[in-house]
Amino acid sequence: MKIKSLKLITGFFSVVLLLGCKKMPGEGGSSTIKGVIIEKRMSSVGTVITQYPATNEDVFIIYGDENTFHDDRERTSYDGSFEFRYLQPGKYQIFTYEECPSCPGGKKEVHVEAEITSKKSVVDLDTIYIRNY
Repeated sequence: MKIKSLKLITGFFSVVLLLGCKKMPGEGGSSTIKGVIIEKRMSSVGTVITQYPATNEDVFIIYGDENTFHDDRERTSYDGSFEFRYLQPGKYQIFTYEECPSCPGGKKEVHVEAEITSKKSVVDLDTIYIRNY
């Protein structure tokens, strides 16, 4: 009788723990965030000379909306595209850098927020433009 009661209690707590666990944003899911980065080549007076896909550009993702350090990094393809795959539903921050002659370090963050609301979804971000001089 003790073993049967112990199994019942253990099973009950296992179910409570599983139902009480909410998955946080991050890896382990079935969703994707994707986008394209276009580089605008600027003149010294700030006008656009030309624009083209930003190839081999670093793109970072932060899982959730409270973290301040990136969780993962991808590089853009030949056409400026990138993808972060296998994500859980939740809020995400995507960023890359552009040149900024007047900024400390010469670079400035270009930041986009995204939210995955359901499993097996694809969030397609608007085109992200970065400026380089």
